[in-house]
Amino acid sequence: MTRPVPMVEILRGDFVESRHEGHAAITSADGRIVEAWGDPGMVVLPRSSAKMLQALPLLESGAGADLSAERLALACASHSGERRHVSLVSQWLTDLGLDDSALLCGPQASRDREHCLWMDRVGKEVTRVYNNCSGKHAGFLALAKHLEAGLDYADPDHPVQRAVRQAIEETCDEESPGFGIDGCSAPNFAVSIAGLARAMARFASAGGRGGLRDIAMRKLVDAMIAHPNLVSGHGRACAALMASASEPLAVKTGAEGVYVAILPERKLGIALKIADGATRASEVAMAALLARLGAIDENHPLLSRDIRNWDGLVTGVVRPAAGLGTPPRG
Repeated sequence: MTRPVPMVEILRGDFVESRHEGHAAITSADGRIVEAWGDPGMVVLPRSSAKMLQALPLLESGAGADLSAERLALACASHSGERRHVSLVSQWLTDLGLDDSALLCGPQASRDREHCLWMDRVGKEVTRVYNNCSGKHAGFLALAKHLEAGLDYADPDHPVQRAVRQAIEETCDEESPGFGIDGCSAPNFAVSIAGLARAMARFASAGGRGGLRDIAMRKLVDAMIAHPNLVSGHGRACAALMASASEPLAVKTGAEGVYVAILPERKLGIALKIADGATRASEVAMAALLARLGAIDENHPLLSRDIRNWDGLVTGVVRPAAGLGTPPRG
């Protein structure tokens, strides 16, 4: 097994204080690894970076045939629990004849600071619809109802999750060795970094092959690109990267240092995993790889993030390890 390689470093003064190591792969639509760092065969839990894969059965089954681009984006989202996110998911549940209690993801406080403070002031209860995964779970509920299955959709043996596992294995072109239970209570099926990148490259090349899966992939990618602030939220890395890219781009973070990207114009997919699970490192590493490909500006703010002390002084910086964001010569 190839060891993880340095991907991100923390500089304080003239000293490299810490390093984050990881694995990454850039893959083409034919499954070929274009570039790799560390061990692309490393098996990981993709966490929320797999949400577009988890949404495929919603469209392939016909359950999502009439869904708006906003709802498709929310099905792929780790949203911030902003007013708009909550309103759109709540209306989706109402249209399904359900309410917040049908969600199995658990309650989570809004990540929107102003909205969270307002909720505290007025005594508004934190409910399940505020969970960052509530859009994905609304999609699971829509599929469960379409299949006339029970609403215990988070059970790994439920028809919804069997369809999700099949879609993941087929799209990653490998058998999943198993699963862990995600923060939202749904099973999260393990895949290799290369397999995850391969799936992203297939999303990137969708739109010309025909067939249900190709159409479903194209719709999900288009929805994510059209609605970056629904996929994540204002001020967060996913939205910032998509909004500032020099070409159409879909990116998705996952917990524990996982990140993926879909580049339709290049028909490339990217997947990475920071070994210690640090989000601060996965965001910088993804920005570096996108800059390496020319998809974002080489001076993008995410490529050099200041560390400030309690007095507001800049005391350090989080930056890519040497060479990560630099295009290869020749």
